[in-house]
Amino acid sequence: MEFDASKHKCTIIVDQDLPPGLAINAASVIGISFGKTVTNLVGPDMHSMDNVNYPGVIYAPLPVLLSTGEHIQNLLAIAEQDEQIYTMPFSALAQSCKTYDEYGERISSVTSQHIELVAIGIIGPKKTINKLTGNLPLFK
Repeated sequence: MEFDASKHKCTIIVDQDLPPGLAINAASVIGISFGKTVTNLVGPDMHSMDNVNYPGVIYAPLPVLLSTGEHIQNLLAIAEQDEQIYTMPFSALAQSCKTYDEYGERISSVTSQHIELVAIGIIGPKKTINKLTGNLPLFK
């Protein structure tokens, strides 16, 4: 996907029942994965007057919202039906693994319907994302 801040909105929705540390972890992982996979999401590096480098940041706000685990699953199902929405699901299974190899082994041994989501990142047309997430509270 190629991000255009004038057309697109991105957000992360985390399970409201996660403890704060796990919620922050889920949002962080999704943010990093977005930065790796979404073209033009992160801007160029900037420099202060004294030439200190400040790495590029996201071109648009990235609200982190709260929802139920069930609603997160529903958002994924809805988003998968819309070609204009890019999703980044994050599972409880991923959070339970100690290594990436363990994650690969465990996730490849189950079907998606048996994978509990604890967060999801979504990017798409502003109006569509607002419609899907406009009623969700901000993570505080």
